[in-house]
Amino acid sequence: MTRRQLLLALAAPPPPLVQLVDVTRAAGLNFVHHTGAFGSRFLPETLGPGCALLDYDNDGWPDILLMNGQDWPGHPRRAATLQLLRNNRNGTFTDVTRAAGLDFPFYGLGVAVADFNNDGFPDLYLTGVGQNRLLRNTGRGTFEDVTVKSGLGNRTGFSTSAMWFDYDRDGHLDLFVCNYVRWTPSQDVFCTLDGKKKSYCTPEAYRGATCWLFRNRGDGTFEDVTAKSGLFDTSSKSLGVAMLDIDSDGWPDLFVANDTQPNKLYRNNRDGTFREVAVRSGVAFGEDGRARAGMGVDAGDFRRTGVEGLAITNFDNEMISLYEGTPNGFVDRAAQTGIASASRATLGFGCLFFDADLDGQLDLLAVNGHIDDSVRGRAYAQPPHLFWNDGAGKFHDVSAQAGESFAKPKVGRGLALGDFDRDGDLDVLLTTNGGPAYLYRNDVSNGNQSIRFRLEGRKSNRDGIGAVVQIDEATGSQTRRIRSGSSYLSSSTLAATFGVGGQRTIKRAIIRWPSGRVDEHANLATGRTYHCMEGQAPVALNYR
Repeated sequence: MTRRQLLLALAAPPPPLVQLVDVTRAAGLNFVHHTGAFGSRFLPETLGPGCALLDYDNDGWPDILLMNGQDWPGHPRRAATLQLLRNNRNGTFTDVTRAAGLDFPFYGLGVAVADFNNDGFPDLYLTGVGQNRLLRNTGRGTFEDVTVKSGLGNRTGFSTSAMWFDYDRDGHLDLFVCNYVRWTPSQDVFCTLDGKKKSYCTPEAYRGATCWLFRNRGDGTFEDVTAKSGLFDTSSKSLGVAMLDIDSDGWPDLFVANDTQPNKLYRNNRDGTFREVAVRSGVAFGEDGRARAGMGVDAGDFRRTGVEGLAITNFDNEMISLYEGTPNGFVDRAAQTGIASASRATLGFGCLFFDADLDGQLDLLAVNGHIDDSVRGRAYAQPPHLFWNDGAGKFHDVSAQAGESFAKPKVGRGLALGDFDRDGDLDVLLTTNGGPAYLYRNDVSNGNQSIRFRLEGRKSNRDGIGAVVQIDEATGSQTRRIRSGSSYLSSSTLAATFGVGGQRTIKRAIIRWPSGRVDEHANLATGRTYHCMEGQAPVALNYR
């Protein structure tokens, strides 16, 4: 081999490490998203839908929820509702939307899943155009609309992503809601690309809207604390939100991705208020000093330093932002890792860190698609990115090797992860705007093992949201935070999944609970899910 051939071989993307197999049809998914479009090109038609992988019936097998739009008033075309699909435990799903009481009209966009009342069953918060909905899981396979009863009624807006987190660490999950712009059909602005035909407007045509923060009183009701917490800000045009701990003080902070406005980073002051620190932390603007069009976001310890970084999807020509977290703020590593050049021509939405091939390194998945099919020079449907983390500072786009269907261009929007077939790796659910949802089964064939932790808080919130799980293994340490939200309009399963390569045991697992309690468990076998109740020894479960 010549020196040049050797250099090319070393620079080439790694061989396929994972196959994402399209099982959409075999699993029984026949969903098609309804934008309600009738020719007037209303702004909300470009954004949805979100999705979720959740275990709504607590049988241990992840189910699927798919958000949907509806017809605009005065322009009926077809009936459409969101869709809830129950996992049959054999690779297929059954539509239980009507039986669950979810077959109601609603222009839906996003979904946030968590057990807000600590009764052991996951509840739903649905966002969209108009009045958002809080749906309490009855534990009998149905959901009850408690929006008004909970104090969340009489608030209309244009809401996008939402997130459950315990910002005051009182054991009750609070609710953060992103709002995009001030828009209604009657306030729609005429925008055009050619001076004749109406096109979809950018958010710059509309005034921004503040996000909302609702404090959980612990009695089934919520208090609007947006203003007194320091989060009221009508300049925001928010699409994505993620929880992280930027100063490692044990209190949850917030990152909010804004579209054409500076991103916001809210540090928790530990007294019920937040301080905005995005500019000083280096995440408000792009490297050129201008605000980008932030869409989706996720946080994760992709460098295995114990400090969380951020990935943010942006408009085309703006590239994905990849921020490494340091004790002194964030540094954008997108260019030097290879992510910037690979994502320059794509417009990203949902994004998530996960260990696709279970080698112990967090990879990055992003789905892409344009907002307008009439823009010249830009593809409307775009292929996703699966960036494989080589552990040496580089990310390689291996989407093409992951499967023909997966790599096919799509108008991607929502993205969620969960192990629907319970084989130890994380599978992929994604949605498209005005098109189908896709389910991809992750087939890891390299012999790598994983270890998973499903938390149950006692003094902490029951879901353990905000807890940090650390494993110590032969190759060092890894951390995962239990979180809702992240991605774009979507919710993934809450369990923490670690890839450990070929290791059959790990030295130790440390769980730092939101209550402040720290639990340590030594010499755990891999290839298992551990049910960890706060303050008790873990219970090992087989994946299947």
